[in-house]
Amino acid sequence: MTKYGAVPRHLPTSPFKARAEAPPKHFAVGDRVTHDAYGLGRVIGVEGDIAVLVDFGSRQVRITQPFTAMFTL
Repeated sequence: MTKYGAVPRHLPTSPFKARAEAPPKHFAVGDRVTHDAYGLGRVIGVEGDIAVLVDFGSRQVRITQPFTAMFTL
């Protein structure tokens, strides 16, 4: 008897194939970044891979993982 759902089976060209996860983002003090909601800023603190403190000029914001809205310039 065959169990369905155990292994997803899709053709290589299928739009439903599983997506690979993006590698985790790493930031260092001094990195210039852009954030979708806050704009341009500079990293002023790093808490391992958990969070970063970014100075956006008018305010400082602690941003936690996942850093999906923030990119290094």
